[in-house]
Amino acid sequence: MQSNNPVFRRSAEFNGSSNAYGNQTYAGNGAAYPGYGQQGQSDPATWGTGTPGSPTHTEASAGPMTIDSVVQKTAMTLGVVIVAALATWILTPTVDATTGAADLGPLFALVTIGSLGAFALSMVNSFKRLISPALVLAFAALEGVALGGISKVFNLAYPGVVTGAVVGTFAAFAGTLAAYKVFDIKVGAKFRMMVMAAVFGMVGLSVLALVLSLFGVDLGIYGNGGIGVLFSLAGLVLGVFMLVLDFDFVEQGIANRIPERESWRAAFAMTVSLVWIYTNLLRLLAIFSDN
Repeated sequence: MQSNNPVFRRSAEFNGSSNAYGNQTYAGNGAAYPGYGQQGQSDPATWGTGTPGSPTHTEASAGPMTIDSVVQKTAMTLGVVIVAALATWILTPTVDATTGAADLGPLFALVTIGSLGAFALSMVNSFKRLISPALVLAFAALEGVALGGISKVFNLAYPGVVTGAVVGTFAAFAGTLAAYKVFDIKVGAKFRMMVMAAVFGMVGLSVLALVLSLFGVDLGIYGNGGIGVLFSLAGLVLGVFMLVLDFDFVEQGIANRIPERESWRAAFAMTVSLVWIYTNLLRLLAIFSDN
């Protein structure tokens, strides 16, 4: 099986080659091992004592990925996001309806730094072949800073929408997981390709809208009009589809006994999907409360 998701595509274990029977193979699977009497392994004359100080266990000794390891790593990553968001909300200056735009400068600066840093690390984590727990947690911290600042601004303009968005995000997660298991959803290559093409398309359109806004051109995708509603609704649906890809990766990864470190890749992917859902849901609730 080979995933079109760039997050999972970098996993060498998940994207193993197939043997003649169409079964996925991994390092050592299907390889010829010397039998009794063959030179190299079974001949005592070739045995050695090993290199002093060299490791005696391979990385595989850490064990395969399990549902428990995925839950633990995801909880840690989301925990960092939540703590960073709360810290940003609490430690930044209090804002209210009378606060001037100048007083919001530090908050907007944190949002900008957090957003750019999180985006940069998301690209690194997505295309890094060997997943790094430190980079995943660093991404979560920066994402939390950005979300904390954005949520505080939205709560100022639309009181109560943040609570609704948080509840809605976890409801979307629970509902998608239930539907995935109850309806036994199967993810095919075309579905993966469609979802990832849509993700890159929305990211590209968002960047284009941001650049054009600097020149006074408004595409309307961030507005409260019909285009803004459709864009946010499409983003919300796409976030649910991204969760389906995440669940499929975890299910297939556990079945194929990929290394436990890949739990961090699953945690990173699900965090990205939940943040995607939260931000689009936050915008939808803000638009509806403004009308």
